[in-house]
Amino acid sequence: MSAPHAEQVTSALPHEPEKATLEGRNKVLAFWLFLGGESVLFGTLFATFLALREQIADGPSADELFKLPTVAAATFILLVSSLTSVFAIQAMHKGNRKALSLWLIVTVILGLGFLGLEIYEFAEYVNHEKFGMTTSAFSSAFYTLVGFHGAHVLFGVVWISLLIGQLAKKGLTVVTAPKIYVSAMYWHFIDVVWVFIFTVVYLLGKVG
Repeated sequence: MSAPHAEQVTSALPHEPEKATLEGRNKVLAFWLFLGGESVLFGTLFATFLALREQIADGPSADELFKLPTVAAATFILLVSSLTSVFAIQAMHKGNRKALSLWLIVTVILGLGFLGLEIYEFAEYVNHEKFGMTTSAFSSAFYTLVGFHGAHVLFGVVWISLLIGQLAKKGLTVVTAPKIYVSAMYWHFIDVVWVFIFTVVYLLGKVG
């Protein structure tokens, strides 16, 4: 969010000390730096996966393993959740706390749906394909990358859930608004990372 947009949000909220507004802007700036570090970390995991994806040992290959309909459904759910988080921010700009809470709740539900499909996918691989963490270098790289992203989704679900509770308790203020905006930034980030995972891990795995 640019500074003018941030001012538009805070101007629609009840007056609070300027210190709170400055603290909110600092949180947004610090979070951009955090996302930069996360990008480097995910980039390292992607590079490791690409280096090891052919090292299947006695385990199944990506083409034999991956079932795209399940992954495509999970991708659709996560992308829709990104859209609902946009609706939440739009409601925040309008000062509509009820709509904001509703869209955040929908985002959380969709995030849980994504995690449910990912857990189902992993269970299928382990129980039916005998594809575990230590099956091969490929499996280790796959579970590390995809599982690490899943952990980020879980963190986002918990974080947004806590913000929903805080919003109900404290309302929409210059203190809570930056937190909601930062959480939306985070949610978009993990959605973008998943698009890369879907492309690099699953689509290239089937084509390759």
